[in-house]
Amino acid sequence: MNNLVAIVGRPNVGKSTLFNRLTQSRQAIVTDIPGTTRDRLYGKVTWNGQEFSLIDTGGWVINSDDVLEEEINKQVTIAIEEADIILLVVDVMNGLTDLDEVAAHMLRRSNKEVIVVANKADNFNIGHQSAEFYSLGLGDPYNVSSINGAGTGDLLDHVVSKLKRDKEEEVLADIPKFAVVGRPNSGKSSLVNSLLDEDRNIVTDIPGTTRDSIHTRYTKFGMDFYLIDTAGIRKKGKVSEDLEYFSVIRSIRVIEEADVCILMLDATRGIESQDINIFSLIQKNRKGLVVFVNKWDMVEEKSTAAIKMFENTIRHRLSPFTDFPILFGSAITKQRILKLMDVAKEVYQNKKVRIPTSKLNEIMLPIIEKTPPPSNKGKFVKVKYITQLRDTQIPSFVFFCNLPQWVKEPYKRFVENRMRENWNFSGTPINIFFREK
Repeated sequence: MNNLVAIVGRPNVGKSTLFNRLTQSRQAIVTDIPGTTRDRLYGKVTWNGQEFSLIDTGGWVINSDDVLEEEINKQVTIAIEEADIILLVVDVMNGLTDLDEVAAHMLRRSNKEVIVVANKADNFNIGHQSAEFYSLGLGDPYNVSSINGAGTGDLLDHVVSKLKRDKEEEVLADIPKFAVVGRPNSGKSSLVNSLLDEDRNIVTDIPGTTRDSIHTRYTKFGMDFYLIDTAGIRKKGKVSEDLEYFSVIRSIRVIEEADVCILMLDATRGIESQDINIFSLIQKNRKGLVVFVNKWDMVEEKSTAAIKMFENTIRHRLSPFTDFPILFGSAITKQRILKLMDVAKEVYQNKKVRIPTSKLNEIMLPIIEKTPPPSNKGKFVKVKYITQLRDTQIPSFVFFCNLPQWVKEPYKRFVENRMRENWNFSGTPINIFFREK
């Protein structure tokens, strides 16, 4: 179970700086995936062997002509709805403001775990001024300086001590978990309903690892998997939030728990920026992917050429990762939804593929010999041996060579593409590492 920690606070208290400081404790999540937008707003933090997800609410809420207080309300409302722990960031140098008190008032009523972070305590003298934040009624303020990192270790110790520990899950580990994700109105609920409606008695609902993900076990037509769905999407009237931001936050939970994500696209609207945001979350979490173009029954032009053009557009927008299945169908008419589940299962199997070391070397070494990495200052990279790592979330391969530091990203992509030509990794990311022998 992954805990979600949200950073809230009024403008210019240093929320994003704090976010960048905390997520740097594990560089691996800052993946440079071209086309990824808003990356800095979601990251993973590892501290003392514990991992949690961190979201920076400030950067998402679009500053319209609204008054600041309304913006604070949006941020805090979303954090209260979605997060397990909330970091309320205040500014020691400027002291307590009305907006801080507005946020604290909402948080006190939420029954959520709230930690006051007194930022910009850049030296010991300023740190003393944080005492006034006790009046917020949210416990001890933690003095930190996001700029130089002072105090962030103590803050992380405290956050980690408050994380919810995994309860013994009823969810069985060896059964695939498929998540249905996509932007609002892409047809997620229709798909889940079409799969589950016919014969409810075969299906058992297990409340999932989080307050709002439901694991539904599906055992019809010889299949056996969990469908992960976000339960109880709030009525729009309850929160006048930026819907796009809200749906992406929702997706984080579901994506983190899944093995394979089914990304729903709306055939009548094509691929939009929000679809790419959700895709980047799937990529960042290294999950399997199947794209389902829904509402295909509503499209007039259904020729092979139209399908090809739609497919090419999707792959182009989601590149450089293009090796994933795309299906066209309709959740309402149930067109191709069982095929979709079959394909999701194939992707799940592809994530578990193991290739014998002898076969790897036999096929890949001649390819590398024929097209070696570019030389650097007259020195040549020589790959001696290749092996697959065991017990990894996705297929991961190590190429042992003499000068791994000179193998750059384009060549790794070349190697990955050759591997995909020789083995079926459709829908699953793969890791390729160059290491010194």
